[in-house]
Amino acid sequence: MTKKLIAYFSASGITEKIAKKIAELTDSDIYEIKPKVKYTAADLNWMDKNSRSSIEMSEYTSRPEIVDDNFSTDEYDTIFLGFPIWWYMAPTIVNTFLEKHDFSNKKIVVFATSGGSRLGNTIEKLRLCVSETAKFIDGGVLNGSPSQDALKEWYQNLKIS
Repeated sequence: MTKKLIAYFSASGITEKIAKKIAELTDSDIYEIKPKVKYTAADLNWMDKNSRSSIEMSEYTSRPEIVDDNFSTDEYDTIFLGFPIWWYMAPTIVNTFLEKHDFSNKKIVVFATSGGSRLGNTIEKLRLCVSETAKFIDGGVLNGSPSQDALKEWYQNLKIS
């Protein structure tokens, strides 16, 4: 039996709700990827080219600082990694998290929330932030407020083993 972790970034609370449901369903530990400086509504205004999120997402090498809490992924074999889709990819703060930890020989199940976007080439971009031995699994986009039954079916359809 492997030890599982749900690691998530949620700027507005939507991804957090789904992450908590998945943690309950899978009996996993949960960890919030917290920005050192919390995002405000103005920061998240994608229509403003000068908003914090727009600036971060326009530069792929941007690495927003995360809270340094000495968290370690060492004891986990499978990590469910959740985040909202921004500009058709993961927020760059997710890259900060991936680069801070060792994911060698771990399974990373990527799930996202979005107002309408798919994962696209998100996983390929995230792969650049971890060891070549990390195995990514596409968990897809989970929108709305999926029921526990819907999440159970989603989980059973993942190819984690």
